[in-house]
Amino acid sequence: DLMYFFSEEHNIEFLQALVGPQIQVQDVVVKDISGSPVAGKIVVFTGTLETLSRAEAKSQAEALGAKVSGSVSKKTDYVVVGADAGSKAKKAQELGVKVLGEQEWIGLIKGVL
Repeated sequence: DLMYFFSEEHNIEFLQALVGPQIQVQDVVVKDISGSPVAGKIVVFTGTLETLSRAEAKSQAEALGAKVSGSVSKKTDYVVVGADAGSKAKKAQELGVKVLGEQEWIGLIKGVL
């Protein structure tokens, strides 16, 4: 784990000795996600999102403690659908998985980010 590596002082000293003062290691601030409504949830994004790229949506979800999956199963908690959502949206409905539009998703996570 990269964060663990850089948490060890001897690793930082080794890298600084190896490449000199060009490397500046800064402390990482870890956001408290205990109040996140999606922490520990499995989320799937499908279709074309209007305000977020797929990478941004995934990054936001993961930053809030969600696990992002590429497929829908009965273990999926939320499927966020954009325009032209296809088989994943249909499968979510068949399995009784909560389907959210992009704006509903943004409303759910708003205030936590």
